[in-house]
Parts: sequence; structure tokens; C-alpha cells
Amino acid sequence: MTTNITIIGLGQIGMSIGLSLANHKDIVQRKGYDIDKEIGKTALKTDAVDEFSTNLVLAVRNADLIILALPINEIKDILEIIAPLIQDGTVVMDTAPAKKAVAGWVKELLPEGISYVGLAPILNPEYLAGESTVVDTAHGDLFQNGLLAIVTPPNTESQAIELATNLTELLGASPFFADLYELDSLMIATHVMPQILGAALVNSIVDQPGWREAKKLAGRAFAEVSGPIDHMDTAKALMAAAILNRNDTLRLLDGLMIALQAMRDDIDRENTDALIEKLENAQEGRKRWWRGRQTADWLSEETPHTDIPAASDIFGRLFRFGRGSREDRTQKE
Repeated sequence: MTTNITIIGLGQIGMSIGLSLANHKDIVQRKGYDIDKEIGKTALKTDAVDEFSTNLVLAVRNADLIILALPINEIKDILEIIAPLIQDGTVVMDTAPAKKAVAGWVKELLPEGISYVGLAPILNPEYLAGESTVVDTAHGDLFQNGLLAIVTPPNTESQAIELATNLTELLGASPFFADLYELDSLMIATHVMPQILGAALVNSIVDQPGWREAKKLAGRAFAEVSGPIDHMDTAKALMAAAILNRNDTLRLLDGLMIALQAMRDDIDRENTDALIEKLENAQEGRKRWWRGRQTADWLSEETPHTDIPAASDIFGRLFRFGRGSREDRTQKE
């Protein structure tokens, strides 16, 4: 028997999940959904999915696992549509950067008997620089040597958590368990804030009279700082992530403004030693992070080693958890 996996949203993340599972078609049936038919054609052509549909009803039919690889601003509407369609025992996962919100929507909208697990992909370090989130940047090894943060609401079925762990390892990543609230804060700091900072820099410059000449001189530094707002989240998705995590966003913005103000004061007072110290501290901190991110040294420190189970074992568990649990409930009734 095969396990039916529906991937809703075939951008970089959704398409890459499908590509990562392409070698296990004997036990996995991959169905993709996207509103763009051309994306569907690409997904089929590149073997990211076995089936594609622009019909959400058909896409989630008989699904054992539904992965919402969508911008955060689109998830609630999708949950409302699929709520009456999902089978008892189905596992729903998402990859958006606002887990408290998604967990709340799942509890509000989906029926009992559905398990929710939140995933946050931390990608293969080879793909950190210079890539957008569009479909043509999908890779079968996008998650290799990365982390997949896993969060669950209280009382989540243990089988669903085990499924998320095993699926993570099958994608080539290592599982990183986090608290629901903690992960949102971390995602705001590392995913949302760089985009907000880039937007602030661009907005502070491009409408100034000097930009007409300055744009001719803007080079690598400007491109790297402003890049995230061009090839990461859409404006609506970034807005939603910031507003849904309002307290964390405001706290981190306050911290950023304090840091900027401190450097401004050093410049105003010509306090060269203090300014150099701040800049060198930032440079060293970035270098340490980059070295660790490239080598994934922290994996051995923070993530206990587990043998990767055979694909048949992983999805065999999913099959028993999904349809098996449905059969058990039916018999009891």
C-alpha cells in the first residue's frame, strides 16, 4: 500500500519536498496542488509530483499527510476550504513562520482526529546565498545537511511527532524540536527581521533626491542587504508574519533601533574605539555563524544521532497511523 501525500503550494519548498521523495514512489504517492497550471506542468515534468491538480477538493481526497507549503497569509483560507474534506486520522503540517497562528487556526477550523505538526525548514547551506523562493530554484537536496524545526501543540499524537521526525530525516535534514512560542520568536529574528531591515534601508534611500546618482554606485553591499525583500516573502506574507507575531516583532525592532542608535551616537561623538568594537563584534559574530552554518557543527552537539529508518518503515507507520487509526475509530463506533 502507498501513502498519499498532498503538497499544497509548489514554490521552492513544496516542490523540493516532492523532489526529495521522488526515489520512494513505490510507497509514496505525491499529489501536488497549486493555482498556477504552469507550475503544475513543471512539477510533473521534473518529477516533483506524481499527480497535479488545481482543484483543492481533488487534491486532498484520500490524503494521509497534507503539507501546507504556503505563505502564512494564505493558510487560513486553505484550512477553511479543506476542513470538511480531510479524512479522520490525517496529519497536517505547514512550513510557514507563524506557528502559534497556524496551530490556532487548525484547532478552530479542523475537526477532531486531525493531528497538526509545524515544520520550519533551515536549508542546505549550499543554497543560502542568492536564491529566490520561486519554483525554478527547487532542489531535491534543498534540505540536505540542514535542520527542520518541529513544533507541536499540547496533546499531539505521538505517532504524528514520530512521523515528522522520520520525514525530516528522509528529506536529508536533522530534526530540531522547539517550543511553539520559542520558534515563532526565532523565526521573526532570523527570517522576518532581515527582510524588514532591507525594506527600511531601501525606503530610506530610493525616494531621496540623491538616489538618481546613488543607484549607479550601489553595489554588492546594497544588493546583499536589500536582497531578501526581493526574493523571499511577498509583501502580504511578510506583513502577515510580522502582525501575527506582533509582540516578538516589536521587541526585536526595539532592539534593532537601540543598536542603530548606539552606533549613531558613536559616530556623532566621534567615538572611534566604541564604533570599531561594535563593528568588529558584528563581523566576528557573523563569521562564527557562517562557519557553523556551512559545517553544521552544532548538529552533533544539539541533535542526538539516530539511524535513518528505511523509507518503507517511515511511511508504513504513517499508513498505520492515518488509515489504521481511522479504521480503529470506525470499529469502535
